[in-house]
Amino acid sequence: MPDEAVRIESLTKVYPGGIRALEDVSLTVRTGEFLVVLGLSGSGKSTLLRCVNRLIDPTAGRIWIFGHEITAAEGSQLRTSRAQIGMIFQQFNLVRRHSVLLNVLSGSLGRAPFFRSLVTRFPEEEAERARACLERVDLGGRGASRADALSGGQQQRVAIARALMQQPSLILADEPVASLDPALRHSVMRHIEALNRDEGMTVICTLHDIDLIQRYATRMVALRDGMLVYEGGPDEFDGETFKEIYGQDAVPTSTLTT
Repeated sequence: MPDEAVRIESLTKVYPGGIRALEDVSLTVRTGEFLVVLGLSGSGKSTLLRCVNRLIDPTAGRIWIFGHEITAAEGSQLRTSRAQIGMIFQQFNLVRRHSVLLNVLSGSLGRAPFFRSLVTRFPEEEAERARACLERVDLGGRGASRADALSGGQQQRVAIARALMQQPSLILADEPVASLDPALRHSVMRHIEALNRDEGMTVICTLHDIDLIQRYATRMVALRDGMLVYEGGPDEFDGETFKEIYGQDAVPTSTLTT
């Protein structure tokens, strides 16, 4: 596998109305990193992740995923690149009326023939693999439950199992614990960390909580007004840097050196 999981060159995204969400962002993510992207709401974090997965098209710039350019990819080439990328969203994005098992099984559709995506029948070996993914996130006994019968933390763990089912090489996690109570955030983040540590998946994760960032990130980058304003390790992140990113009146949620 290439040493570079993601390479971004001069990425710019301008939304209708002239809103510049990203401005000339260049960034390299090494294979096996747990990269955290931080910044204020509206700084461009979610736009960055959605450009990497081509959920939205950038206005300018180029993106490579494991050595293959995705910015100009179409059809089967885009499908192949996306199959390497698992997404975890803040609002879980589960089909709430479907069973937990069926939600996890949907993670295999990115690697399945197109006709499979039109039906909800899966081979038994796929169902066994989905049950194993649920075991990995400590939900082995909940496969038959409706997704909306689970707590928020459990639903996010189902979303992680769905991403694991896809067998991706890259995980994009967009504020994965922002909707959860503080007491549940570490339990979910530990499962994402396990994908990185035990499965060797590269992780790009947007976060706000400084305690979580310092606990899980191997490297950090920060956006402000769509521009990249910081790159470094968690141990280099101090109170002065925090104020440069979030503003002089911002108060960190943990004690930082000055």
